[in-house]
Amino acid sequence: MTSTTHVIQNVAPYGKERVDLVLRDGVIAAIEPAGTASAEGAEVIDASELIALPGLVDLHTHLREPGREDAETVFTGTRAAAVGGFTAVHAMANTTPTQDTAGVVEQVWRLGKEAGWCDVHPIGAVSVGLEGEQLAELGAMAASEAQVRVFSDDGKCVHDPVLMRRALEYVKSFDGVIAQHAQEPRLTEGAQMNEGIVSAEIGLAGWPAVAEESIIARDVLLAEHVGSRVHICHLSTKGSVEIVRWAKQRGINVTAEATPHHLILTDECAREYNPVFKVNPPLRTQEDVDAVREGLADGTIDIVATDHAPHPTEDKDCEWNAAAFGMTGLETALPIVHETMVKTGKFTWEDVARVLSVNPARIGRIDDGELAQGRPLEVGEPANVVLYNPNSPVVVDPEAQATLSNNSPFAGMELPGRVVATFLRGRATVLNSTPITQN
Repeated sequence: MTSTTHVIQNVAPYGKERVDLVLRDGVIAAIEPAGTASAEGAEVIDASELIALPGLVDLHTHLREPGREDAETVFTGTRAAAVGGFTAVHAMANTTPTQDTAGVVEQVWRLGKEAGWCDVHPIGAVSVGLEGEQLAELGAMAASEAQVRVFSDDGKCVHDPVLMRRALEYVKSFDGVIAQHAQEPRLTEGAQMNEGIVSAEIGLAGWPAVAEESIIARDVLLAEHVGSRVHICHLSTKGSVEIVRWAKQRGINVTAEATPHHLILTDECAREYNPVFKVNPPLRTQEDVDAVREGLADGTIDIVATDHAPHPTEDKDCEWNAAAFGMTGLETALPIVHETMVKTGKFTWEDVARVLSVNPARIGRIDDGELAQGRPLEVGEPANVVLYNPNSPVVVDPEAQATLSNNSPFAGMELPGRVVATFLRGRATVLNSTPITQN
């Protein structure tokens, strides 16, 4: 593919002083004073209203392929990721067949390379078939072309403490991490939404906060015992934030993520009985939302991850009890963080880069080498760049999104800004908020 030079004029990296960014041969070739970079032979982008951030990295994406191409494919999911400003995603293991062997993770990795929208890093299953009984081929997946470093049975909890301990011990040999879906299954049998006042009033089976918190408490202690890394997926309660904060103060090697929807939506949404708001873990109370925001602001929670979970219409257009858990989120993640963290004064744009790019790349161990993600916007670094207009409100229309599914909980909501362009190692994948057809 022929290399194209892009000159991004008058852009504000991290929302700071405006400069010209020159992207050439896959790297940031120069950073010049605003309006001074030579544009001869280059494609020029007027970014006078835009800020620049490092390409976003999602540590928690469901691409559904293989097996559920009616909900999403690697092509459509990564296209949606690019529209959302992402240059790398980690694809969860709950596919059909499960990503529990080197062959399946390499298949997903190759599909990502062929699609070309962003880097795809498959997440390996912890247990065979996500059944929680026997360890999957962790070493083989780590040694495969996909070089898997993150392992998760997400969608299910690794509830057996012995299996969890063995997994934590195993991944130490190649600096891997176990990403735990914290849900004690016996405490959530038949659960439909957060256990609390709303569930009692509307008659849906409750999902207690302790079901999440008890697993997190157990697993941080296991990680400390074996000296390994554990990552907590989609943390959602005030108590979970407090446990992770305690664990970090104790020196335990734990990281945690919050989703965009747990930063802004509450269990009050369930009063409509609209299954678009049915998600795992469930939407919690306003007190929990406030605690998650504070945990993200003070660094207790390391990253924002989308938990993008597309579903075909028939899996959501039904009664609540029969509906699937999950929401889409790749295309709205950055504006939601803008709304909840930047506009409230809790975050600078450097903080946004930290939780949506730098930290997820570091946790996933993709922050080094020629194809590194999450690197700063500096000369010589890979040209993974997202341009964002923070003053261009957009009303969310799920039918107009790039994802194959339309189960967005933000339908009709006005968000404060939009992604204008995304560059993957200097190649434009999105321009004028529109995906660019890949050759």
